[in-house]
Amino acid sequence: MADELDQHDPEKNRPEDNHEDTREDDREEDVYLLNPQAVARIIQAVDLGDQQLLWDEMEPLHAADIADLLEQISAFDRRRLVELYGEEFDGDLLTELDDSIREEVIGILHPEVLAEAVRELDSDDVVDLVEDLEDEQQNAILEVLEDSDRVAVRQSLTYPEYSAGRLMQREVVMAPEHWNVGEAIDYMRNQDDLPEQFYHIILVDPKLRPVGNVMLGKIMASPRVVMLTSLVEETFHTIPVTQDEEDVAYAFNQYHLISAPVVDENERLVGVITIDDAMVVLDEEHEEDILRLAGVGESSLSDKVIDTTKRRFPWLAVNLVTAILASLVIAQFEAAIAQIVALAVLMPIVASMGGNAGTQSLTVAVRAIATKDLTSSNVWRVIRRECIVGLINGLIFALVMGVVGILWFGGPELGYVIAAAMVINLVVAGFAGTVIPVLLDRAGIDPALASGAFVTTVTDVVGFFAFLGLAAVVLI
Repeated sequence: MADELDQHDPEKNRPEDNHEDTREDDREEDVYLLNPQAVARIIQAVDLGDQQLLWDEMEPLHAADIADLLEQISAFDRRRLVELYGEEFDGDLLTELDDSIREEVIGILHPEVLAEAVRELDSDDVVDLVEDLEDEQQNAILEVLEDSDRVAVRQSLTYPEYSAGRLMQREVVMAPEHWNVGEAIDYMRNQDDLPEQFYHIILVDPKLRPVGNVMLGKIMASPRVVMLTSLVEETFHTIPVTQDEEDVAYAFNQYHLISAPVVDENERLVGVITIDDAMVVLDEEHEEDILRLAGVGESSLSDKVIDTTKRRFPWLAVNLVTAILASLVIAQFEAAIAQIVALAVLMPIVASMGGNAGTQSLTVAVRAIATKDLTSSNVWRVIRRECIVGLINGLIFALVMGVVGILWFGGPELGYVIAAAMVINLVVAGFAGTVIPVLLDRAGIDPALASGAFVTTVTDVVGFFAFLGLAAVVLI
């Protein structure tokens, strides 16, 4: 009887429930990762050459998940999978692939499969697809497009790289500014080639110049007799066709835009940019800044060894030069180090603390420059703040290291020296971490790419010089 009661006692079953909840939490954390069992089944279908089984396993997956799968498996398995996938290959999949893998996959696809996949894409996706391809592959894709689409893509390719003209789609829903809601609805219902996704109807004047955006939701919620001009959005921005895509993404993020018309030099409507494309650019810019701060430039896990080596080598070489420069400073105090071995023990602490503090200020400054928050109007206030932060942290850690120096080496003099050097280096780190990216940006050099080496050099040189110089004066 007691055993039966135990089986129904919630307290007795709680540990199992907690364990199951933990497993559910783990699954929730991995909800957007590819299921290893599903990947194994897909590879098994490829090994068996079973096309129908492969289609069945791939059918539930989103194009972005299939792209992740293709990027994670080996080149051998990737070729076999693409060849077996055949006619089910979706054009959206190509837009999700990393550039290096995309070119490889296009080379594998049968021309008829590639043609069908590309025909499904909007013009902006086709431009993104072909702009980095070799001429032969680019022409092969353009030839399968309808004449009007081919002309639109070629026109977009004439605009500067990384410009709004490359980012926009040519499929636009527009209406004369004198229309009412009923006329707009009738027009859209009678069109066979509306974009699959759009958010606004763009109102234009007789010269085809955009004058306002009207949300589809407002159109559907308004009586037919209401004029479209009475429904226009308060926030309306047009994007010049030559504007840098980084500035486009900033405008979308800053003004909370959903879509924006693109205009040529005569202010005439030539395309539209939607929020999904702008957010892709914003994400790429964030990723690029992170990679550049680490000195690796544009890189991905699918890059070849030789390409990765070439990208990383130059900045490793720069770091070697800066390390030699710091070593030359140390060499000037060789006699002092020989007399007091403790200096060699404590030197890395001063340099490391300065380097970390400089990186903190540098990261904040680079991000603020990218988001246009750090400007000439507030730059000195930010510099002053970073120096004060460095001073406060320097005083705190100076106290700590002063005590460590006294207890470790049995005399107060060495503790005073490392404490003073710590304060000096952390103040300089805060100053250099902010000023260097600002100066590089004003010189037209990407601060994310070049700042790290300069800030590290400054903190190492100042840290070693302050510590060893003070030691030579006070202790010898």
